Amino acid sequence: MTERTEPMIPRRLRVVDSHTAGEPTRVLIDGAPEVVGKTMAEKREHFRRELDWVRTATVCEPRGHEAMVGALLCEPAHNDCAAGVVFFNNVDCLHGCVHATIGVAVTLAHLGRIGPGIHRLDTPTGVVSFELTETGAVTVRNVRSYRLLAGIRVAVPEIGAVTGDVAWGGNWFFLTDAPAGLAVEFRNRERLTDHAWAIRQALKAAGITGEAGAEIDHIELFGPPADPALADSRNFVLCPGKAYDRSPCGTGTSAKLACLHADGRLQRGMTWRQAGILNTVFNGSVEPAESGGVHPSITGSASITGEAGLILDPADPFALGIPTEPGI
Repeated sequence: MTERTEPMIPRRLRVVDSHTAGEPTRVLIDGAPEVVGKTMAEKREHFRRELDWVRTATVCEPRGHEAMVGALLCEPAHNDCAAGVVFFNNVDCLHGCVHATIGVAVTLAHLGRIGPGIHRLDTPTGVVSFELTETGAVTVRNVRSYRLLAGIRVAVPEIGAVTGDVAWGGNWFFLTDAPAGLAVEFRNRERLTDHAWAIRQALKAAGITGEAGAEIDHIELFGPPADPALADSRNFVLCPGKAYDRSPCGTGTSAKLACLHADGRLQRGMTWRQAGILNTVFNGSVEPAESGGVHPSITGSASITGEAGLILDPADPFALGIPTEPGI
């Protein structure tokens, strides 16, 4: 990415905030420069290369925080889509984000741009469809998800050997059970963070990657649900910026469904109920994909929490936010 370039005049960015199962989304609806590209992947790269200041100003402190995920609404590359979107967080752009897609869906409805029904959203990982119901629940049919590597062992310093799967659900994940003695519970979030971060660093040191050398930047730990009547599993997901996902993580649930299907444990017509660290739940199901893997469908809901106009004043030393890694 290039250096951040500060706007020379005061600028206002209009945003709508929501949370999906506890995980925040900030949708940028007006005020950002146009992103350029023939595809959403090209637009994502233009955003990363030329407009990184929009990311830091929107989701980093002092306006945002480490768990905030941003979504820039833009013109779609496909005319049959309700909108195009670029997802980002406190350290970089994301490839995909299902919880934020649910947030975008309720935001578009809040703005009066869509109503209940099936709609399409153009994302950097491909076109996804979602169904918005009268009650506000949203079901996202995600991009093809699949397990790349099964039963991979990695030596983690001070922890030992950890075995898990590498899977794609719109981002690259390493999925593994939480170790004995470390329950997947909110009270253990700091220890879970340390454990997951150590695994991520060990994967990087060992050269274990996704396809084409892509970094595995999401770590997903699993444990039993708090209430088996409400969920089949509970997870803790560590995101790229070292913040944990408050929701059950839509792309992480997609990766989990792909692994379950590969193991013969989840077939078409079955439902997997994935709880997150706050015990909120996403319901997931799969349709086998022609080229292998599955197309997951993830159902959740989001609530609008606010509307705001962010003011970027050149006289403000932190007008463009405080980057997570300022390099100073």
